[in-house]
Amino acid sequence: MQYHVDGELVPDDEATVSVLDRGFMYGDAGFETLRVYGGDPFEWEAHRKRLQHTAETLGFADAVPDDLRARVDETLAANDLSEAYIKVSVTRGVQPGKLTPHPEVDPTVVVICKELPRGGRDGQRVWGDPAAVQTVRTRRIPGEAVPADVKTHNYLNGILGKLELRRAAAGGDPADECLMRDVDGNIAEGATSNVFFVAENALRTPSADLDLLPGVTRDVVLELAREEEFPVETGRYSLDDLRNADEAFLTNSTWEIRPMATVDGIEVGAGPMTKLLQRLFDERIEAEHY
Repeated sequence: MQYHVDGELVPDDEATVSVLDRGFMYGDAGFETLRVYGGDPFEWEAHRKRLQHTAETLGFADAVPDDLRARVDETLAANDLSEAYIKVSVTRGVQPGKLTPHPEVDPTVVVICKELPRGGRDGQRVWGDPAAVQTVRTRRIPGEAVPADVKTHNYLNGILGKLELRRAAAGGDPADECLMRDVDGNIAEGATSNVFFVAENALRTPSADLDLLPGVTRDVVLELAREEEFPVETGRYSLDDLRNADEAFLTNSTWEIRPMATVDGIEVGAGPMTKLLQRLFDERIEAEHY
């Protein structure tokens, strides 16, 4: 594999960053994970905009290079990939080892990729089965502490949730995703996904004003639902709201739309609205990328 590091394509075993890079030392960096269909990144402008917002929030707005899309395309071409996962990272770069950042920024920019199956109508899911989801004690970091709408290299919150799943499995297979709540007990999101459910014939998802990262795929699903004139509600929901749902699913860039088989051992599963949204999503991918 060839990865893009600071403007140059290098073999994966030479793709390194300095131990003094602030992304390594402090998680002082932003990233985006994208799905590539037919050689074209899905919702590129939305991902680019969110990365820029993260950089602005962290105080290095000029670090996101103007030619970032070209670097992504070069990485795909170098690896002869048209169906792929892409991760783009931008750090504050190498600076002296102190917490206060230097005002001058020489960013580190990295693009990595891996092959995924074809998407769209004739595609293949990257997941094998609907997800087993389990609630964890770890709460979502409040937005007043770390802004919830930025995607930084500090993913310890989600990692702690995933470790809870491993401990709860006691040597067996852990659940596929953890369900995280905010400090007030409202459903927020998964460690790497957004949460949807269907109740009383309406599609529901936690509101973006809660402590969650509003995903790009989440926005696409909401758009598809409104185009079909489905009743859509965003709000504050309890665990019981989800456990008692008629249908439920998770969204992220690589999973797309993944039904929840169970929530805390309670069967939920897919239903007509989930299946229709999956078909509409696949048709949009097919029309826009193939």
